[in-house]
Amino acid sequence: MADRQRKDPDSQFKFVLELDGMKAGFSEVSGLTSKDNAGDYRDGIQVHPAERKLPGLRKSATITLKRGWTKDRALWDWYKKVIGGKTQRLSGSIVLLDNARQPVVRWKFQAGIPSKWVGPEFNAKGNEVAIETLEITHEGVELDEG
Repeated sequence: MADRQRKDPDSQFKFVLELDGMKAGFSEVSGLTSKDNAGDYRDGIQVHPAERKLPGLRKSATITLKRGWTKDRALWDWYKKVIGGKTQRLSGSIVLLDNARQPVVRWKFQAGIPSKWVGPEFNAKGNEVAIETLEITHEGVELDEG
């Protein structure tokens, strides 16, 4: 019988954002999406005319990051700079870590700019962690397992 090594799925709760030399932990990431807007094409010479699909422009979703409020102002300062008219496009990665906190896979995005920041919501009746949200608009995401 062949020796098979068990491959368990990686947990989704260990990941980090790498951005221009800084690392930041987050409690939630969404928007690692890339979609091809395929277009219809009809060749008039075909014996049995039918529409064909051809690759179109690639469209990427906005990456949404959520984390507990910290005193680290680096992401806020980046957002503040961009809304102040000094656009600074940064490329970065969302990195999934294994149980030993070693990189397993990374999703790289190019030319990102912060497009929305949401501060924490406060409620004196609760005891939840204060959460901040940052949205990053970018020009493409790709999977890098190397």
